[in-house]
Amino acid sequence: MAPAPTRTRQWLPYTAAVTAGLLVIAGTFAFVRQRDAGGRPRADCTISLEVNSSTEKAALLVELAERYNGSGRSLDGGGCARVHVSALTSGKAAEELAAGWGGTGLPKPQVWLPTSSLWTGQLRRLDQAAGRAPQTPDRYPSIANSPLVIAMPQPKGDLVRQRGPLGWGEILGLSGRAGWADFGKPEWGRFTFGKDNPNLSTSGLAATIATYYAAVNRSSDLTRSDLANPAVTQFVRRIEANVSHYSDDVVDLLRDLAEADLVGRGSSRDDMSAIVMQEELVYLYNEGRLSPRQDGQEQGRRPSVPLVAVHPREGTFNLDHPFVVLPSADERQRAAAADFLAFLTDDVQQESFARLGFRNHERRASAQLLASVGTEPTGGLTYFEPPDPQVVEAMLGGWSTLRKKANILIVLDTSGSMEAAVGNRTRLQVASAAAGKGLALLNAEDRVGLWSFSSETPQRPTGPYREEVRLGDFDQKRINSRTAALRAGGGTALYATVRAAHQYVLDRYDPQRINAVVVLTDGKNEYSRDNDLARLLADVELDPRRPVKVFCIAFDRESDFATLDRIAKASSGKAFDATDPARIDEAFVKLVSSF
Repeated sequence: MAPAPTRTRQWLPYTAAVTAGLLVIAGTFAFVRQRDAGGRPRADCTISLEVNSSTEKAALLVELAERYNGSGRSLDGGGCARVHVSALTSGKAAEELAAGWGGTGLPKPQVWLPTSSLWTGQLRRLDQAAGRAPQTPDRYPSIANSPLVIAMPQPKGDLVRQRGPLGWGEILGLSGRAGWADFGKPEWGRFTFGKDNPNLSTSGLAATIATYYAAVNRSSDLTRSDLANPAVTQFVRRIEANVSHYSDDVVDLLRDLAEADLVGRGSSRDDMSAIVMQEELVYLYNEGRLSPRQDGQEQGRRPSVPLVAVHPREGTFNLDHPFVVLPSADERQRAAAADFLAFLTDDVQQESFARLGFRNHERRASAQLLASVGTEPTGGLTYFEPPDPQVVEAMLGGWSTLRKKANILIVLDTSGSMEAAVGNRTRLQVASAAAGKGLALLNAEDRVGLWSFSSETPQRPTGPYREEVRLGDFDQKRINSRTAALRAGGGTALYATVRAAHQYVLDRYDPQRINAVVVLTDGKNEYSRDNDLARLLADVELDPRRPVKVFCIAFDRESDFATLDRIAKASSGKAFDATDPARIDEAFVKLVSSF
């Protein structure tokens, strides 16, 4: 991602990496997909219209473009257009448009379809900072909508709804340590929730904005002075204190929840009572679209325990999927864009959006959607207005001081295979450098420790793992120094080390922090003294009362990713696939964004 020529911080997903100076990984978060829209072109279709869509709706837009190209539509004045769709995350597209669209390898678009008008505001800010005419000066029509909701397993959601209309603070700040006991359900334990990191996700950013609006009890005109108000920051801090952990992609959380539901565990073994996300994902989850699929099935089984959408009293943020015609469009392309917009907002195409859980372009929900996710409040939803882009910039700049802090033990594989070459460096050198870059994104108030592990060696004669830096106040300089001094040798005592590291953090559990073990390994368990995977999975299984989650990075193709994934899931953590060593930087940044 090319940084803007200003000192102000850019947002989402590239934001975190660029702000920390991780230029080497700046483009790695973009999920780029380009497919020919297909259709049989007519001879008079001489107008080409390039459309760039956000990734979550790109497959549908490709399908609709194909339908448009084969529809036989004609433009006023004669001729017809052929639409081609490519895909890029909204944040990456905004920055590429600001930089002249030279680094994607994709056709320069005349129409942009981001997830939210937050992005048109961000692009306008970048243009203004560069002293050029803004590319997105207006408000734009929507092709679909999806409000932000608090999704909860149905028994919990129904119980919360019985209390009547509750606000963001009353739900997400639910009762502090008393948790569900205040609702007559002490067996449900503490209330914690999941949300996407606002530096990585549009919905995570929208959730953060929504809590600020709730704090000031307004639905528009959020100001910088509001952000500095101690009462406002305390409100936001109280909500963030109940976060289980931050996600780089809420869909992964939902897939894990669906898998647990399939085998009968449901949400009872997880520590999360709710997830803040867009309404469409609640629908897709409940319809089985995010459940494990059997061969030949288009979707999985519907979950036994569906989610319900709880709507906070103050209102919510809407992801409005604007249709943006860019200045790069000439007169005929503008006519084609207007015709394509009319096509997308026609009832037939709107039904296609509805089948994916979207509300229509006028924010109306289908009966099928409401039957799946739950009815909305009497009188409909209240929507927050997008804040000024400068206010959002300041909000993200201050969020790191308000987010929940972490208690993290980094466990680094130093077995002999880490001496293998990756280019002109060893695996250990590559992994150590990636760890240093990723840890640069942590907060100074986080607590971090470092272990190394392999098996017993002359340098480590008494056991397979060793404490390099004691878990305590984050001292990145010391951690970097210790990782640089590590030497590879021995086998891979994966199970024994994960078990011991998990117990170590559990013994030092801090209820005010996210407690986690981060394991980086390039191999599989090679330690005959401890090769019982079933016992390890039982030992690290999440205790919702004292959750310690294991996050794993599978480094290089020799890693046993499937086993690391099982270990992570047992603890409600996550495994990151860096079996291609080129992805190690990306994996570390995504992992660190969970804290």
